[in-house]
Amino acid sequence: MKTVSIRDAKNRLTELAREVEEGEVIVVTRNGRPVLDLVPHKKRGGLDLEAGEAYLRAKGIKRTEMYIADDFDDPLPEDFLLNPLP
Repeated sequence: MKTVSIRDAKNRLTELAREVEEGEVIVVTRNGRPVLDLVPHKKRGGLDLEAGEAYLRAKGIKRTEMYIADDFDDPLPEDFLLNPLP
């Protein structure tokens, strides 16, 4: 991990960006205190279904079933919160 002052980073941004692209992490400091890290960009993804399936296989779960009732998103009766649950 490399450390540079904020003034030095300002003057050498292109060079530092190339180093970061190669995987280097650079700590930028102001008055000797860390202010920010220059790190390689990571593409954000959504849900990784393959990883979830691999996890389930590793735990010995061969099949998962999901069920959502047809009336799942129907409005609740007006007195729903007034009556205690059974």
